Amino acid sequence: PLIPGHEVVGRIEAIAADVSGWSVGQRVGVGFLGGHCGRCEPCRRGDFVNCRDQPFTGMTRDGGYAEMMTARMTGLVAIPDGFDAIDAAPLLCAGITTFNALRRSQARAGELVAIHGIGGLGHLGVQYARRMGFRVAAISRGEDKRALATKLGAHHYIDSDRENAAAALQALGGAKAILATVSSPSAMSPLVDGLAPHGELLVAGAGQEPLSVSTLGLIFGERSVRGTMVGTSIETEDMLGFSLLQKISAMIETFPLEEGQRGFDRMMRNEARFRVVLTMD
Repeated sequence: PLIPGHEVVGRIEAIAADVSGWSVGQRVGVGFLGGHCGRCEPCRRGDFVNCRDQPFTGMTRDGGYAEMMTARMTGLVAIPDGFDAIDAAPLLCAGITTFNALRRSQARAGELVAIHGIGGLGHLGVQYARRMGFRVAAISRGEDKRALATKLGAHHYIDSDRENAAAALQALGGAKAILATVSSPSAMSPLVDGLAPHGELLVAGAGQEPLSVSTLGLIFGERSVRGTMVGTSIETEDMLGFSLLQKISAMIETFPLEEGQRGFDRMMRNEARFRVVLTMD
């Protein structure tokens, strides 16, 4: 059995003798990636995200649903002064995932970027996209998300239950990038037709079924589809600094640690709006 929890903030209680650059009492965080090894081929090439010997916090190594945990030095993230732990923690996976996807995209300020899904990832994606200077279209099912999407910063809202989302994006000029945060590949696939020439579908939502796209839609317009996954610890520090500067925050529900099971169950039932954070006195 493993302790879950992959977005963790606390203070260093003790450090190993060979650790440098960190100190006891320092506020730090750990995200989904538990720290690269520095020895494998991807690490030697500077590709730390794809380290072959990297623990996944809460999945292959005990996570943060506890009073204490251990972490690799290379997985530590310095938490800026002025950032409350409750606000910083839920950004250590969802925040860096959406921030890095947009920052690494081919889109430039002023161009149309679409965020597919207004949930745990998407509600942050809309905020980052707006603060980065993009023209933002939010795509979701139903009219009930329109007000929230607008409040978060979307310039346009597309209800995919009532209209063809790809056609709506083309009517806006075509999206330079679409960040897909939903867990349904079949819902992502048709959006390729909403991309501008050289546009990218950035897949951040994990689903079990295959992703199927029209090859013609990729060839004509030279569009592309690629996956995107979190970031390094220093990139996470970039994200936290940007979030603090731009006043970007996750919508959260808090539960005391002793009620962790209740919070976990609420999250797994997709009832939380949008991130569950466990707190300790």
